[in-house]
Amino acid sequence: MSWKKLSSRVAYENDWMQVLEDDVVNPGGGRNLYGHVHFKNIAVAILALDEADNTWLVGQSRYTLGEFSWELPMGGAPLDEPPLAAAKRELAEETGLRAARWEEIMHLHTSNSITDERGVAYIATDLSFGETQFEETEDLQIRRLPFDEAVEMAMDGRITDAISAATLLRVSLLRKSSSP
Repeated sequence: MSWKKLSSRVAYENDWMQVLEDDVVNPGGGRNLYGHVHFKNIAVAILALDEADNTWLVGQSRYTLGEFSWELPMGGAPLDEPPLAAAKRELAEETGLRAARWEEIMHLHTSNSITDERGVAYIATDLSFGETQFEETEDLQIRRLPFDEAVEMAMDGRITDAISAATLLRVSLLRKSSSP
C-alpha cells in the first residue's frame, strides 16, 4: 500500500513556498498528519570553472542555521522560468561571472522527506568577468579557489550545503572515472 492523501490545508504561504498539512493514510494503514514544504522555485547551483581549474564559492550567514556557510553560487528558478536562465542570472548576480559554455550535471531532491524541492546543478566554463548585483538579503563573500580545495571542503564538512556538496563530489568522481 502507498500513501493516500485524504485532505490538505495550507498552514503558511509566501512568495517562495507553502507549508502544507495533509491528513493521510500511511503505507501501514494508519492515519497521520503529514507536514511538508512545497517550493515555488527550482534550486539551481553553478560550479564555475576557469581555465586554471579554479572555482568560486559564495559565503554568507544563513538565517535558518544561525551560522556562516560556504556554497556554490545558487538561487531559485520560478517554475515558469527555464532553470538554465536562472542559473545564468544567479551566477552573474552573485559572482559577476558570465559563462559561454554550460553543462547540466545533475538533478536532485534536497530533503525529500519534508519538501518537494528539486535542484539542478550546472558546470559553467569559458568565463568572463563583470560586476556583482547582490539582492537586498545577500551580504556575500566571494572566494576563488582551486577545484580540488573546494572538493576537500565538501569532504571535511566545511561545505555542508547539500546541493553544493553533491555537485562538487559528483564532478570529482566523474573526473576520476574518465581519467586514464
